[in-house]
Amino acid sequence: MRLLLTFTDWHSGRTQSSYGDPGPIRRLLAVGDVAYDEVRLFAVKRDRPAARALAAELGHGGVLAEVSVLDVTDPSDYAQLFHALSAVPARLPPDAEVDVLLSSGTPQAQTIWVVLVKAGLLRARLLQVIPPQFVPDPHPEPVREVRLDFDGFPEIRALREEVVRLRARVHAVSGRLVGESEALRRIAAGVARLAPTPLPVLITGETGTGKELVARALHDASTRADGPFVAENCGALAEGVLQSELFGHEAGAFTGAAKRRRGLFEQAAGGTLFLDEVGELPARVQVQLLRVLQEGVLRRVGGEEAVPVDARIVAATHRDLPAMVAAGTFREDLYYRLNGATLHVPPLRDRLADLEPLVAHFLAETGGAHLRPTRAAWAALRAWRWPGNARELRAEVARWAVFCESVVDVADLSIPVETDARPAPTAASSPGAGEGAKGRPAAPENTNAAPATLAEHVAAAERAAIADTLAATNENLSAAARRLGIDRNTLKRKLAAYGWR
Repeated sequence: MRLLLTFTDWHSGRTQSSYGDPGPIRRLLAVGDVAYDEVRLFAVKRDRPAARALAAELGHGGVLAEVSVLDVTDPSDYAQLFHALSAVPARLPPDAEVDVLLSSGTPQAQTIWVVLVKAGLLRARLLQVIPPQFVPDPHPEPVREVRLDFDGFPEIRALREEVVRLRARVHAVSGRLVGESEALRRIAAGVARLAPTPLPVLITGETGTGKELVARALHDASTRADGPFVAENCGALAEGVLQSELFGHEAGAFTGAAKRRRGLFEQAAGGTLFLDEVGELPARVQVQLLRVLQEGVLRRVGGEEAVPVDARIVAATHRDLPAMVAAGTFREDLYYRLNGATLHVPPLRDRLADLEPLVAHFLAETGGAHLRPTRAAWAALRAWRWPGNARELRAEVARWAVFCESVVDVADLSIPVETDARPAPTAASSPGAGEGAKGRPAAPENTNAAPATLAEHVAAAERAAIADTLAATNENLSAAARRLGIDRNTLKRKLAAYGWR
């Protein structure tokens, strides 16, 4: 539906323009290149009769015209006009294509039309009809679209950019990133700042910390949010398969390539390409990826045609890429291409303030929102190191939704939990496996006068370190393992080997 909005150019006491001019409305309908399904004539109360007369005349010419009388007493009052006209967009058909004729109405009314359109409150073209008394006849361009570049003003541009940043921050915090820690707030602030930019982003952190969620938050808060988000794990595919996946291939490029296939770069056009575990890229693929990032074009496997690339690159890795660069296993120039900016996601053990929000989120996600961990269960969850980070926590919570009824207690946890306080074994005792303090087996004394070989020296030092650490932690295996920097199960195996457990 094509709709024309305009103030009437027939007024009380005068129904035709001077100079023999039929008026801008009838001139637009006569010489314009658009056929309107409806014309809406706006008028103040005193001009209602004249506006209706114009609508009747247009109707005789086959144009459907409707009069809308505004509650405006002074057509030069900006406030009254804005109040009346700002209600107009809500009354328009949602699928209508709208033109606004600026050539009729007071200058104040024309200004309000411009404000509504440029503010995005009214989606319409602004048209102007050139008065014939001022121009040659025939005029080469009797109808002109009015284009005003308000966006070019520095203040407006700065405000727009600030709005984009704030929206990105709100989206990052309230969308995919769950938690309350200071570390997560820093990540959300980084997402808000980086999302509107075209910079490539490198996300670092241990496995399971949620690097892909950060990448998705960057995409969702960016100007590419309406485009695709395409993800690939660079360590999951063999070199030849990875080349085809990333860059595509032509028909007949290799055995089994029956037809042309678009690669992930092409599939991500207009959106974001997320390269997970980028540190696992084979050397040859590193070279090809660098060329694509430098030149902005790619060639499919077996192809000759240059294909333009229009995808923002976000990469992630749990590896130390600078160390790999120093060792020569990762290209330095590719590292700098990928590392336009870095976001580091700390491990869960370093942001325990996120533990409770994450548990609540995972419970709701897995259908266990009714479950409530006990105080002892919370203590055990906080004491665990979470080597698998948030991914491990989600798997743990998913178990509760299956096996627990209403309360989650320590016995329901699958993570190793030390619930009793055991005294540490003494470092020295009588020969053999005697009884230590409180009836616990004490560390067996080395029966040799002194360690002889290097292996014996190492074993003796290890036994002493374990005994001292167990004593310092009141024989809490989880705490002792953390202090020793080893896994709890490893500590249990060593204790068994020494005959202490």
